[in-house]
Amino acid sequence: MSVLFVLIGVSMLVAGGFLIGFLWAVKKGQYDDSYSPSVRILFDDKEKNSEELSDQKNTAKKNHKS
Repeated sequence: MSVLFVLIGVSMLVAGGFLIGFLWAVKKGQYDDSYSPSVRILFDDKEKNSEELSDQKNTAKKNHKS
């Protein structure tokens, strides 16, 4: 039974260490993304382009008199 208390204590220390390490990394900016904003202009926004195309087709159908 006393082994259980030791294991719980050790696991709490390990979990606390990971929490402190994570908070330290966030504070130091380890998770900041400095690369993606500089290359975002190079990628197409496919959702926006497909919506614009469908809007143009719908407008063309409405304006077309047959």
